[in-house]
Amino acid sequence: MKITLKDGSVKEYAESKSVYDIALDISEGLARAACCAKVNGEVVDLRTIIDSDCELAICTASDKEGLSTIRHTASHVLAEAVKNLFPDAKLTIGPSIDTGFYYDFEHAPFSREDLDALEAEMKKIIKEGARLEKFTLPREEAIKFMEERDEPYKVELIRDLPEDAEISFYRQGEFVDLCAGPHLMSTKGVKAFKLTSSSMAYWRGKSENAMLQRIYGTAFSKKEELEEYLEYWENVKNRDHNKLGREMELFTTVDVIGQGLPLLMPKGAKMIQTMQRWIEDEEEKRGYLRTKTPLMAKSDLYKISGHWDHYLDGMFVLGDEKKDKEVLALRPMTCPFQYYVYKATQHSYRDLPLRYGETSTLFRNEDSGEMHGLTRVRQFTISEGHLIVRPDQMIQEFKDCLALAKYCLTVLGVEEDVTYHLSKWDPNNREKYIGEPEVWEETEQHIREILTELDINFVEDVGEAAFYGPKVDINARNVYGKEDTMITIQWDALLAEQFDMYFIDQNGDKVRPYIIHRTSMGCYERTLAWLIEKYEGKFPTWLCPEQVRVLPISEKFADYAAKVEAELKANGILATVDNRSEKIGFKIREARLAKLPYMLVVGQKEEEENLVSVRSRFAGDEGQKTLDAFIDQLCKEIRTKEIRKEVVQEEAKK
Repeated sequence: MKITLKDGSVKEYAESKSVYDIALDISEGLARAACCAKVNGEVVDLRTIIDSDCELAICTASDKEGLSTIRHTASHVLAEAVKNLFPDAKLTIGPSIDTGFYYDFEHAPFSREDLDALEAEMKKIIKEGARLEKFTLPREEAIKFMEERDEPYKVELIRDLPEDAEISFYRQGEFVDLCAGPHLMSTKGVKAFKLTSSSMAYWRGKSENAMLQRIYGTAFSKKEELEEYLEYWENVKNRDHNKLGREMELFTTVDVIGQGLPLLMPKGAKMIQTMQRWIEDEEEKRGYLRTKTPLMAKSDLYKISGHWDHYLDGMFVLGDEKKDKEVLALRPMTCPFQYYVYKATQHSYRDLPLRYGETSTLFRNEDSGEMHGLTRVRQFTISEGHLIVRPDQMIQEFKDCLALAKYCLTVLGVEEDVTYHLSKWDPNNREKYIGEPEVWEETEQHIREILTELDINFVEDVGEAAFYGPKVDINARNVYGKEDTMITIQWDALLAEQFDMYFIDQNGDKVRPYIIHRTSMGCYERTLAWLIEKYEGKFPTWLCPEQVRVLPISEKFADYAAKVEAELKANGILATVDNRSEKIGFKIREARLAKLPYMLVVGQKEEEENLVSVRSRFAGDEGQKTLDAFIDQLCKEIRTKEIRKEVVQEEAKK
């Protein structure tokens, strides 16, 4: 047989060989470094037998597949350590992920002390260097094998497999786990690892299932790589909006109020107010009409829209249909409300498009395990809009919605941080969607052509569409690498029928309009979280809840500081005065720690000549300026929403 290697060279063998033996034949060094391989593009175990011509690429830790294999093996070492120290724990799943690996257990919560003990146990297992051996069993024998080991979750996984399946396991010493692989040849291949955290998770990700405990970890082939990663991870944790936002007093949460119900503190509320006013003004310039609709409605409304059938689990329902005459639900969206705004008046083809915008507070019953800070909450506010358009207007209006979204991203300075997704229906899951296949195929093709014409790179995601239509999702990753949808633009050719919406065309006939569901900037809370992490709390000046702090050198200049503050506020600038009896150096350091854009130091000369000494986050000491000149400069920066780049100076490093 002929084996074509990734450098194009060819190896010929007269008999079958394992991938590991081929690596050994190439060089002992490669065999020692090998983690897994790709055969004709498919990732396989080093134990895989090659018995025909193929293309073979040996993967080491420098390849993503090789690093993933190290981490997968580390997850098995973790599982063995847990069973050694906590024999009553039940095993579930333990995959490798982009940042390392995790394993879920049915067990009481793990403390940091538990993780430290598990790390020590893992080191013992790795030092023993047990070989990982793969074996298979028929399905029924595999079920019995795991039942004897009292591993009910493994039994459930096996029962979900076809009856004729051969079930694969890996053994390392006395420990055995259900697994498809690939894995390293021995546990000694896990050279450097760290257990980073633990959290709650649900079996198979569903809140109605058992609550599990997830242990996260990471692993590398070299200690230096691990140390570099842990340093990076520490920086990530410091940028986490859930930590930084609380430290900056932007938001907080309280147990007695509830999970997923954050309290925006004055600074955070001011930032969201600033964004909201900007968005509402921008939408008005683009022809949007404001609406204000109820926060709840009878179940009848959601039954017409289809949300009662397709989204009930995500709604907060007030009442019981079996006992109460009237059942209400908090709204998870605004669309059906705005449809009735449209239906209140008969419309001609000349009236369209009608663009309705609303700053909408919505409610969604998120699983407790999914909620995090401001990114996944149960009550949130979005820049929601619904465009009622003639079919011939749909493509241009959809393009304009994309243009508005891109404008918002550009102003916020995050346009380079997003990815575009065409979220499509899944024809194999018909129960999830309304409408006929040809409607879905046609609308998806329209969006595909729009994105291509606008030269927007995008990926296609099957099964991510709304139940009534395909959409463009604009996504961004948080500091931990998790992707969240920030902006959505949906094409809807179906719901107008369900709500009996129409317009009168040129011939006097009733015609169904199309609808675009869209957000211009998305969820305000999630966007605030994004900006906290993006800027590490050092926001563009126009967004800052405190833009200038006036610092009098001593109490003698308090009156002048108050005069400066009043002038700033009169010009719409968010300013405060630090009147504490502290040295000026201390006040400056405090203002820097607060990540303020500007500090104005005032003393005798400044008071006598109506000056201010300007210090900024961007350039350090900017020298003395007249108060009027500074105000003009700052008002222009705020008005244009300029994002000034920071210049790190030696003074700022002190």
